[in-house]
Amino acid sequence: MKPFQFSVPQDVIVGSGSAEKLGEAAKKLGGTHALIISGPHLTKMGHVGHCADLLKAAGIASDAFTETEGNPSTETVAKAAEMYKSCGADFLVAFGGGSPMDVAKAVAVVAKFGGKITDYEGAGTVPGEPVPLIALPTTAGTGSEVTAAAVITDHSRNYKLTVFDAKLIPKAAILDPDFLTTAPAGIAAACGIDAMVHAIEAYISRAASPFSDAMAEKALELIGKNLRRYVANRTDLEAASGMLTGSLFAGIAFSWARLGDVHAMSHPVSAYFDVPHGVANAILLPTVMEFNALADDGKYENIYDYIALNPSSEYFEPQDLVELLKELNESLGIPACLADVGVKTDNFDAMADDAMKSGNIAVNPRTTTKKDILALYQKAL
Repeated sequence: MKPFQFSVPQDVIVGSGSAEKLGEAAKKLGGTHALIISGPHLTKMGHVGHCADLLKAAGIASDAFTETEGNPSTETVAKAAEMYKSCGADFLVAFGGGSPMDVAKAVAVVAKFGGKITDYEGAGTVPGEPVPLIALPTTAGTGSEVTAAAVITDHSRNYKLTVFDAKLIPKAAILDPDFLTTAPAGIAAACGIDAMVHAIEAYISRAASPFSDAMAEKALELIGKNLRRYVANRTDLEAASGMLTGSLFAGIAFSWARLGDVHAMSHPVSAYFDVPHGVANAILLPTVMEFNALADDGKYENIYDYIALNPSSEYFEPQDLVELLKELNESLGIPACLADVGVKTDNFDAMADDAMKSGNIAVNPRTTTKKDILALYQKAL
């Protein structure tokens, strides 16, 4: 067995009504004034106001930055960081999906150490402890509440930059499925597939370990059992809880095993064509899994058994998993190909260059060249 290491350096609270413990978590950090980072949709629904009320009940002041967009930009990070400094906050609350989480992580760095988020691009670039952060996910999801990465779009380069550092992991994560019950079906499906892709790519990664495999397998079990139910009925709290917990375990898995070609390729798709991250991942997944089948060491069958409604592996072939993933996308209303979401071939060469810059390429189970990436984009088109 090859050497490996792991840690889960945070407090995690899971369960219906657990948002009520936000004030308690803030006090544990020593916080007195929060900047809540969220988006306009949650604000209109009154959820951001509820978050502020929970803090107020604990004697903690708050302001809110609610301009986070779907693929958050460097400009948004700069605006939020300026608001953090001007309002007198001393900690952050990320409230929403992966986008507010990414912005909050980036703000935690820029507000503490200055400069622009582009100054911290790469791995291990954060010079010290950033601003303390509490994460409350409202999607299941990105798993960003337990990961060490912030992904931000730099429009000047049509590029999604990544800041990766263990110091970015939120100090506390509160997973309350009550916030998932109002998600539109399309968002529930795209986020759910995103969580599944995290688990799959971590599981088959060349950097996988017994620890990451344990997290990935439990994530796949929970997501496979609950994804269809949750998309069909978002008020099903049992299914929502299963998805939220599965997303959490998937996030921990890929924090230590990293990802693969799906994520390396999906970031340019989002950067060039503003396709939601989960949708890009879902469309690319069957194509990449077919490509990776040559390197399968038996894990494809395990994945199939977790996801299939009535698994029968007596005569299993890796292509069975590929077909199952296509069928799952179709049943959840995910577009079948990249052309369906407006992707064109004009930018494929630059997109392939950007994909090859991703550290995820190095741990993909099948060795991948730029020529392979171009062929995969064309096939997924």
